[in-house]
Amino acid sequence: MLSPIKVTHLTSVHPRNDTRIFIKECCSLVNNGYDVNLVVADGLDYDKCNGVKIFDVGRLSGRIRRMINTTEAVFKKAVELNSEIYHFHDPELLAVGLKLKKNGKTVIYDVHEDVPRQIMGKPYIHKLFKPLISRFIEIYENRAARKFDAIITATPYIRNRFLKINKNTMDINNYPIIEELKNEINWDLKKNEICYIGGIGEIRGIKEIVRSMEYVKNDIRLNLGGRFSEKKVEIEVKKYKGWSSVNELGFLDRSKVKDILSKSKAGLVTLHPVTNYIDALPVKMFEYMISGIPVIASDFPLLREIIGENNCGLCVNPLDPKDIANAIDYIINNPLEAEQMAENGQKAVIEKYNWRLEEKKLINLYERLVK
Repeated sequence: MLSPIKVTHLTSVHPRNDTRIFIKECCSLVNNGYDVNLVVADGLDYDKCNGVKIFDVGRLSGRIRRMINTTEAVFKKAVELNSEIYHFHDPELLAVGLKLKKNGKTVIYDVHEDVPRQIMGKPYIHKLFKPLISRFIEIYENRAARKFDAIITATPYIRNRFLKINKNTMDINNYPIIEELKNEINWDLKKNEICYIGGIGEIRGIKEIVRSMEYVKNDIRLNLGGRFSEKKVEIEVKKYKGWSSVNELGFLDRSKVKDILSKSKAGLVTLHPVTNYIDALPVKMFEYMISGIPVIASDFPLLREIIGENNCGLCVNPLDPKDIANAIDYIINNPLEAEQMAENGQKAVIEKYNWRLEEKKLINLYERLVK
């Protein structure tokens, strides 16, 4: 028998249990007969989970140290593992990808975010430097991307950017695994609760979400799952009147996420209208849909198209807490319509917005690369 193709995924930023990298891509490859390694930098040592061998190069504090020392450690481990395909997930590993190409390896760059546009929304970078940094990164990323064997992107919008640079570019969308979060829809058993689950930050709309709780007319609780990315924002929103209606849950594992979604009557994804979000496909929106709850989302053209086409929620002005509150009240006051939205959203994910379909694209790409 032929030995399975050896594949190594590389990340210096993401956790070892990252949903896209580990749960979806690595596990899908194992299930399709590949020998899969995952190199991370989290300080949690070696492990083997779901058939994936996880190698840790250690965790360093500080962005600069990580970009220099951790990147070099990831490269050394990658060479040591001597795989046929390398699949990396962070722009700071572009140099690692280029070195592996020089060593004759097949290399895939997995682009999760439109980084040059994302830079423009980073609160810790001075506004005067953002355009210069953004432009520099775009030039470097574009030059590197031409040399890789394939580019995978998390959205069609990012795909269209890279198709101009590398013809072997495809979008593999971060749609949910149906079986993981699918809940039975029984509206009578749900509580008067809504939810937001994910990274918590200013441009993700947390200020407006908490403030909206001051204006809702129904007795509603907000289940808030995730970690704050900005301490100043956390301190500020906890002083808002609406915070008294918040159930702060902290980081949730996937089983707890499913439990919270099963109890909630709506899921919020009210991202701010920054460049990197306007054309994004928020993972949480599709997770809300498969779990069987209506979506309350930012009124961006792409999200409006998906929600309108599938009649699975409401679009709001993400900068207007009163508009968000009105949408929450509408869901609570119209249970029959809300339940139908929930059913519509779940059906849409089962039919077209699911990982099963994206997995086929991933495996087809790998099969082409190893021929």
